[in-house]
Amino acid sequence: MSAPATLLIANRGEIALRILRTARAEGYRTVAVFSDADRHAPHANSADLAVALGGRTSAESYLDIDKILSAARTTGATAIHPGYGFLAENADFARACTENGLQFIGPSADVIELMGNKRRAKAFVSDAGVPCIPGFQGAQDDRTLMAEADRIGFPLMIKAAAGGGGRGMRLAHSSDELAALLHAARSESQSAFGSGELILEKALVGARHIEIQVFADRHGNCIHLGERDCSVQRRHQKVVEESPSPGVEADLRRAMGEAAVAAARACAYEGAGTVEFLLCPDGEFYFLEMNTRLQVEHPVTEMVTGFDLVAWQLAVARSEALPVTQQQVSQCGHAIEVRLYAEDPGQQFLPQAGPILYWREPSGEGVRLDHAVREGVEITPFYDPMLGKLIAWGRDRETARRKLQQALAQLQLIGPKNNIRFLYRLLAEPEFVSGKADTGFLDTITHLTVPEAISSDWVALAAVLNHQRYLKPQDRRGGRTNWRSGDSSAHLHYWLSSEGRDFECTLLPLGPHRYRVSVADQTHEIAVQPQALDNTAIAIITLDGVTQSTLFLQQGCSLYLLRAGRQLQFEDRSQKPLQASLGQGSGQITAPMDGSLLEVLVELNQAVRCGDILAVMEAMKMEHPLRADRDGTVIKLGACAGDQVRGGQLLVQIEAAPSGTPRRRQ
Repeated sequence: MSAPATLLIANRGEIALRILRTARAEGYRTVAVFSDADRHAPHANSADLAVALGGRTSAESYLDIDKILSAARTTGATAIHPGYGFLAENADFARACTENGLQFIGPSADVIELMGNKRRAKAFVSDAGVPCIPGFQGAQDDRTLMAEADRIGFPLMIKAAAGGGGRGMRLAHSSDELAALLHAARSESQSAFGSGELILEKALVGARHIEIQVFADRHGNCIHLGERDCSVQRRHQKVVEESPSPGVEADLRRAMGEAAVAAARACAYEGAGTVEFLLCPDGEFYFLEMNTRLQVEHPVTEMVTGFDLVAWQLAVARSEALPVTQQQVSQCGHAIEVRLYAEDPGQQFLPQAGPILYWREPSGEGVRLDHAVREGVEITPFYDPMLGKLIAWGRDRETARRKLQQALAQLQLIGPKNNIRFLYRLLAEPEFVSGKADTGFLDTITHLTVPEAISSDWVALAAVLNHQRYLKPQDRRGGRTNWRSGDSSAHLHYWLSSEGRDFECTLLPLGPHRYRVSVADQTHEIAVQPQALDNTAIAIITLDGVTQSTLFLQQGCSLYLLRAGRQLQFEDRSQKPLQASLGQGSGQITAPMDGSLLEVLVELNQAVRCGDILAVMEAMKMEHPLRADRDGTVIKLGACAGDQVRGGQLLVQIEAAPSGTPRRRQ
C-alpha cells in the first residue's frame, strides 16, 4: 500500500490552519513548521506532524530555505504549500523545491521571477496587450529618476520593483520632496526585498483597486473567477476587500477578466494567481502587478463562487484539469472581508504585542472567521500583526455589510489593542455604505483614528465592577456593598485611570447590587445581576433604566471592559497616589514595542528640536520613525543600529535646553 501524499505547509498563523483544513479533507497527511516564538501557536499543534525550525525572527525560521527543506526530508513530505508571505513568491525557494523532488504548490520559479519584478512584469504584460500605468522603469540614479518624474508629472508613485504589500512605496506630490522619498523608498525596499530597485508610476487620483482571481491548469485551461475590490487601504495595505466590486458592471468585469487571463496565458501560468488593476473613474483600467500566490482575501471569492481555491491548487499540482469552464463560473450574492490586526489606530496603527486574555468567536449564517487565535497565545513582535480575517456573505451588499458589522460587535477579544472598533465604525461610514470608496477613502476619514472619548457611563460601570472585586463572597451574595465601613449609606470613593486620564468616582449603594454613581458632573444608576460577579463574565447590567450586556475581565489591578468592539482598560489607583506618567516632553525616547533598531540618526551632545527624527525602528514588518519630544541635547544613547530592542527600552535621552533653545553641537 502506497503512503498518503504528505503536504508541508511552509507558513504560520491563520493561513497555515486554513490550508491544513482543506489538505486533510483532500486526504493529505499534513506537516507544520514552527519557530521558537510559535512553539505554542495553534498551527504548531494542529497538523499530523510538526517540526521545530528554531529561531524567533522570520529570517531565522520561516525564511530559512534550508531549514524548510530539511523539515520536508525529515517528515517524508512530497509537496510544499507556501501560503502567502514569507517564501510564497520566492523563486529560489520554488526552484529548490523542484530540485529536491518536491511539488511546489504554485507556478514555476521562472514565472515567479518574472512577475516578482514590477519593471519586468509591466514590460511583459504590455507586450501581451494589457494596459499599463504610464511611468518609468529604467536607470536607477537619482538624476535620471528625478528627470523622469518631471516628465511623468505629479503626483506620482515610487514603488519597489522587487516587492509589494506597501513596502518601499511612497507618494510624491512635488519635486521638492522627491529626493528624500527616493532615499526612503530605496532603503525600505533594500531592507524588505534585498533590492533597492525602484520604478515610477503616474498616481491615479480617485481610482479603485480591483484584482482579478485567475486559475490555470497544465492542460491549457485558464479562467478567471471574477473580481475583488480592495480599494479600502492604509499605507497601500488592504484593510477591507469585497466581491463583487460595487464599481464594476458586467461588461467591465468581462474586459478586466479577459485582460487578466491574457496576462496569465502569456507567461504559461499554473495554479492560483491574481492580476491587480487600478480602475479610473472614467472606466479605464491599468495593470499594477501580478501576485503569483493565493491572496489573503481569497475567502470573499470562495464565498461568492462556492469554490475551494486551496483544493483547486492541490488538484492543479496533481495535474488534474480545472473542474469548471469560464462559462460555468458565476457569482452569487456579496461577500466582504476585514483584516483583524493587533494595532492601535489611535497611535498611527502602531503594531501591538501581548497575550490574548479572552477570545470568543461570532456566529451566524454566512459568517466566516479565518484565524489562529486562542486564549493564552502570545502575539509577538516578530511577525505581521494580522490576527485573522472576518468575512460575511449576504444576498446583496447591504446585507453582507450589516452582517459583518454585527459579527465585529459579537467578536470578543481582550488583549493587545486592536482595530476591531475601527473596522466597526468604518463599515458605517456613508461613503463605504454607498459603495463609492476609492483608494483615497481612508485618508478622508481621519476622525476614525482619533481616540473616542471615554463616556461617563463606561467609567461608572468600571467603578461598580471594580468595587465588587473587594467584597467578600458572602457580602456579594447578600448584596452588602460597603466593605470599608459597614455603613451601606456611606459614599464610596474610587480613582480609576484609563488611556492617560484619571477619573474620580463616587458610589452610593441603593440596595443589593444597585448603585448611584457620580463621575464628574454626570450621575448614573447601575444594577448588576449577582451572577456577573466572577473575574470574567458577561455583565448583565441596567444602566439608567436600560438593560444591556458588557463583557468584563479582571486581572490584577486591571479591569477590562468590552462592548461593540471597543476595549477599555481601567487601573485602580485608589490605594496609591496618582502619578503623572512620563509623556510628551519627558525627553526619554523609548522603543514603542519589541523590534530592531535600523538607524540611529543622532550622536551624543547633538542639539535637536522637537519633531526631529532621532532613530528608525522596524517591528512587525513596518518601519517606525522615533522623534524628539522636546528641544534639547542628546545626553544618552541606549542602543546602536542593528540592535534588537525591547518595548519600553530607553533609546535616546534628551536634556532640555535652557529657555527652550537647544545647545549647539560642540
